[in-house]
Amino acid sequence: MTLSQPVDYETTGLARRVGHALLSAGLKVVTAESCTGGGVAAALTDVPGSSQWFERGYVTYSNAAKIQDLYVDPAALERLGAVSAGAVEQMAAGALRASGADVAVAVSGIAGPDGGTADKPVGLVFLAVVRRGNAVRVVHTQYPGNRAAVRHAAVVDALQLILQAATPGGFNVVR
Repeated sequence: MTLSQPVDYETTGLARRVGHALLSAGLKVVTAESCTGGGVAAALTDVPGSSQWFERGYVTYSNAAKIQDLYVDPAALERLGAVSAGAVEQMAAGALRASGADVAVAVSGIAGPDGGTADKPVGLVFLAVVRRGNAVRVVHTQYPGNRAAVRHAAVVDALQLILQAATPGGFNVVR
């Protein structure tokens, strides 16, 4: 019996590009994930040699984990919710602080099939990326499809954000 998963060439190729960009820039990345459940970290560490540029990953599914591991403000979580720009911004900044990495990406959303509301429907995902010395960049989107499709799309977008952060001139330095 073999245990294997089909190769996802989209994320594999993108993760390789991310790794090359991080290695070329001499940067290490940390992930802070909720709805993707470690999918970003898995895609990155599928790349041979990733130990040269992947620092660590946090799967902070619960609010308690976000508070304890990533220093997310409990009052902000209460006020804004875990699926919000404020939450992912704090998750990314906290992951950077906790790890000592150079680039952090954070993801939080509602993958479904349950949990959506009129204000925050299933498929809503917030992502944040920050490179040390730069401003946090937050984006959000509404992904179509089932749970697997939402999670996959979020992983791909997180990888794209890391690639931008690792690329020279990808973000403006905060002065």
